Amino acid sequence: MTSIKTGSSFSRNDIQSNAVSVLNHMTQDWELDLSEGIGPHTRLMRDLAFESIDVVQFVVALEQSFDRKGLPFEKLFMHEGDYVDDICVTEVVDFLFEQLNA
Repeated sequence: MTSIKTGSSFSRNDIQSNAVSVLNHMTQDWELDLSEGIGPHTRLMRDLAFESIDVVQFVVALEQSFDRKGLPFEKLFMHEGDYVDDICVTEVVDFLFEQLNA
């Protein structure tokens, strides 16, 4: 897993590739039945069986890989004070694209 340095704009493709790489690294030893692998429509909870600790580890790994701390992930994982039921890779990419290029 490589770190993408700050100071440049981030394309959606770069962000998606990096997020998928983080997810692949996190789940490499998990017994998942993903015939097509992790992609844009992969859901964290339903497809990858993420639990709350996995979400925290994912957030930390993303912040490290993009060399950014303190991204407002609560905007992604919470809606009107409640945690979202599930989220797909594309939603993570959209959030990161907006935050990293702000």
